[in-house]
Amino acid sequence: MNAPQDADSTIGQTDISSAEQRVPVSFMEALIVWARIGVLSFGGPAGQIALMHREVVEKRKWLDEDTYLNALSFCMLLPGPEAMQLATYAGWRLHGLLGGLVAGLLFVLPGAIVIAVLAYIYAAFGNVPLVEAILLGIKAAVLVIVIEALIKISKRALGGWLHALIASSAFVAIFFFAVPFPLIILAAALVGWLSARGTPVEAASTPREKISVTATGVTILLWLVIWFAPLLALAALLGTDHVLAEIGFFFSKVAVIGFGGAYAVLAYVAQAAVETHGWLKPGEMLEGLGLAETTPGPLVLVNEFVGYLAAARHGGGHDVLAGVAGAAVTLWALFAPCFLWIFAGAPYVTRIGDTPALKAALQGITAAVVGVILNLSIWFALHVLAPGIKEAWIGPIRLWTLAESGFDVVAVALSAIAAITLLLLKQDMFRTLGLCTGLALVWHFFG
Repeated sequence: MNAPQDADSTIGQTDISSAEQRVPVSFMEALIVWARIGVLSFGGPAGQIALMHREVVEKRKWLDEDTYLNALSFCMLLPGPEAMQLATYAGWRLHGLLGGLVAGLLFVLPGAIVIAVLAYIYAAFGNVPLVEAILLGIKAAVLVIVIEALIKISKRALGGWLHALIASSAFVAIFFFAVPFPLIILAAALVGWLSARGTPVEAASTPREKISVTATGVTILLWLVIWFAPLLALAALLGTDHVLAEIGFFFSKVAVIGFGGAYAVLAYVAQAAVETHGWLKPGEMLEGLGLAETTPGPLVLVNEFVGYLAAARHGGGHDVLAGVAGAAVTLWALFAPCFLWIFAGAPYVTRIGDTPALKAALQGITAAVVGVILNLSIWFALHVLAPGIKEAWIGPIRLWTLAESGFDVVAVALSAIAAITLLLLKQDMFRTLGLCTGLALVWHFFG
């Protein structure tokens, strides 16, 4: 069953080239493969993208190499998890709207179920000393994993002095002046756009299929209703100050500004969840990230952990039911817009590279993400290695002061071991997490 050819299809527009007609794919066959990818999607975006390439391009030849790479470039420029959106795009190319929905949902659901279970266990037993020891090992390893992500993204994103300037400015703005993340993203996009203004639009290398602008508008409108109608109904029923309503609107904002993947917005989410809303304690966000790193699915599922804890603690009812509701609202707010981006924007995939100003704006955003992740790395390091650290403001400038207890020697040692294992010895993430967790347990029992 191939995707429909109607260019005016509204919810799932199609822009199918002849390349996808080479290999007929049954819907059930695709369903099995999407489920397999969802269960095996460990290792963050790089591993997930490689897994999909192997399954969809190399083994089954459902998409050709150029189509896959163009789609990957497009998804990396969108807010939200690029690997999940790439799966949605591939499903859409094969079977239209239904194919995209199934591929995207199956990519998320296995990990979402596991995170919900782990969040329940954490909420119920998180204060047990044994569990605290395990989480200390996870936090120490994840701190280095974030630093490794910073190094990799920096190499890809900082291609010249302008991008380096954007990255450093973004870091100074968010770390020392607490400038809101959305403003940083908007400023970076503007600088990038201005840098390419006047550059002529490149001619398309191949004829472009005509796309209905009306269909695009209807698609956007329908998916906006799908996205916001349940959240507005929830706010009307419970009140806008109820934690579930706050979760829905907060993570909807995160979905819109989430350029650069989970690491880019993690500091924003962590600081808002800790300092603005009081949903979490400082170290808990890092613990949630550690759980998300070791489960299948996109890393933004760490936000489901936040939503579960926020609702379980502040929902005013049964802790478990409230937590599950918080997790569900978080998932809806985060992933409904992902389908909007794909179904509305996918027909324009081949046109992105022909617009220099748009490319430059998105490259500016990517450069800013480097500065934001540096902020995230330092923010996490301060709270893991020096528990009890506090903000200190000197006029508009934010600094940090150590608590009397100073640094946590065990956390520092575990982080150093993680750095050696991951960055110098080039061991994989799971071995690093396992080693640090094991050493934390040894310290707990014998230290």
